[in-house]
Amino acid sequence: DMKLEVVVVPVSDVDRATEFYRKVGWRQDVTPPGVVQFTPPGSWCSVQFGPTLTLAAPDSGKGYLVVSDVEAPRNALAAAGVDVSEVFHVGPGGPVPCPDPERRSYFSRPTFSDPDGNFWLLQEITTRMPARVDPGATSYSSVGDLGAPCGARPSPPAST
Repeated sequence: DMKLEVVVVPVSDVDRATEFYRKVGWRQDVTPPGVVQFTPPGSWCSVQFGPTLTLAAPDSGKGYLVVSDVEAPRNALAAAGVDVSEVFHVGPGGPVPCPDPERRSYFSRPTFSDPDGNFWLLQEITTRMPARVDPGATSYSSVGDLGAPCGARPSPPAST
């Protein structure tokens, strides 16, 4: 298994970024000195920043945050004083103000940025695309299952 655990976000002012991510309600995690880490509610992936973690320019970060109801977190961000866009949806000609009329997954979105200009997009997803693998629905009984020779199929565990 490989799971995305942390994404480094480039910031110019660690204290200002820390204050912002606290304000938006992300959990601050315990880290070694020189590293600040926050985890969005319900996420398995965190963001880190610090004075020496990246040479990337502030305002070059971009991330998508998946939500099941785009209105509630958008309103919570606005209530916390974050400059968050109105909800829009993707139409044939580009962005259209207001949520997708059919509330289709992947279409309704608001955006916001942190104080350094790193861009965040909230994306409403209620049903995943068919090709997406749900990590909870796939498991292997051993590393050997992954390393079986091409064309050879290991016997499934008895519980399968």
